[in-house]
Amino acid sequence: MSILGKIFTWWNGATIGTSLFTMRRGEKVGTDAAGNTYYRAKNKRENTIGSYIGDERRWVIYEGSNDASNVPAEWHGWLHGAFDDVPESNLPPPRIWEADYSPNATGTDTAYLPQGALQRGGKAAPARGAYEAWTPDA
Repeated sequence: MSILGKIFTWWNGATIGTSLFTMRRGEKVGTDAAGNTYYRAKNKRENTIGSYIGDERRWVIYEGSNDASNVPAEWHGWLHGAFDDVPESNLPPPRIWEADYSPNATGTDTAYLPQGALQRGGKAAPARGAYEAWTPDA
């Protein structure tokens, strides 16, 4: 991506400001299967911009578009301080029934559309079952 693209586009990868902050104050912790890279503050006492001293600052630089649904559950837990160790050391072995990650398709051409959706022609399936309209007794 060009320099101007890095300056003005926050939705596709890290901006120049984020990249500089990460180079200066970040310590790389790991990456996930999607290529997202996770960081934490090098010095716990300098975890935020300013003088606040609190929880360790953690962040992610996305591979591709900035979509929070790209963060796997184990890394989400680490980002939010559910545990201190890197997720690889806390993960149970994968189960045979677990599905691979699929991105959120809402608003894209691959989004699920039910049969009566306007984008599919707007024709809903006829009602099934024994249905009779209510009529008042005269």
